[in-house]
Amino acid sequence: MHVSTSTPKSAESRIALVTGASSGIGRACALALLAEGWTVVLVGRRNEALQQAITDAGVNSGHAHAVSADLSVEAEVTALFSAVQKKHGRLDLLFNNAGMSLPFAQPGDVSGDDWRSMVGINLNGAFYCLSQAFKLMQTQSPQGGRIINNGSISAHVPRPGSIAYTATKHAVSGMTRAAALDGRAYGIAVGQIDIGNVASDMTEKMVRGVPQADGSLQPEPRMEMQAVVDTFMAMARLPLSANVLFTTVMATNMPFVGRG
Repeated sequence: MHVSTSTPKSAESRIALVTGASSGIGRACALALLAEGWTVVLVGRRNEALQQAITDAGVNSGHAHAVSADLSVEAEVTALFSAVQKKHGRLDLLFNNAGMSLPFAQPGDVSGDDWRSMVGINLNGAFYCLSQAFKLMQTQSPQGGRIINNGSISAHVPRPGSIAYTATKHAVSGMTRAAALDGRAYGIAVGQIDIGNVASDMTEKMVRGVPQADGSLQPEPRMEMQAVVDTFMAMARLPLSANVLFTTVMATNMPFVGRG
C-alpha cells in the first residue's frame, strides 16, 4: 500500500470540493482556492448563487464547477462524489462546510422536525461527504488527501437556546477525531476549523444583540471574513505529513473564553 505524504507541487493539479459554497464562509474559501489555481467543485442548494460565485472568481473561473445537491440526502452525495471521480479522477481537499442554524429556542420548544433538519445537514450531510471523500482518497493514486470540517465555537461551549446546533457541532468534533485516526493509514489528514463571529449575513443579528449566559441581550464584535480565509488556506496548503487537528479563529473580543 502506497501512502502519499505530500500534496502535488502544482496548485493547478489539485482538486477541491467545497460544500455550502453559495455564500458566506464556503463561498469565500472556494474563491480563495480558485485564486490560487486549484480546480474547485462548488456545492450548494442554490445553483444561481453558485454560478454567481464562479462569475466573481474572474480569471480562474474556468477551474470552477457548480453542482446543486441536498447533502442531507445520501444518494445525492453519492452521486456528487461519483461525478467528481469520473470528471477529475481524484480529490485532494474536501471542505466540509455546509450547515444550518435555528433561531434561539429552549429545548422544550425545539420540534422534532427542526431537530431532524439540523442533524440532517450539520451531521448526516457532513458524514456522508466525509465518508465518500474517504473512499475516493483511499483508492486514488497517489493515495491520500485532506478533509477540513467546519466546526464552530459551539463545538466547545453552547450559546443559550442552541441545543440542536450545539449537539451537532460536538458530534462533528468527534467525527473529526475518529476520522483523523482512521485516515493515518491512507495519508488522509482530517482537521477542523472552529469559527467564532465572522462578519456574514448569518451573523448580522450579533450587531443588534444576542442572548448571553447571564440572560442579557448584548451585541458582540465580529471579525472580517479574510481572517477565516487566511486560516483555512494555511490548513489547505500544508503537506499531508502535517495536520492542524483543531484550530479556532474568532473575533478577539467576543465573549467566548469564560462563556457557558
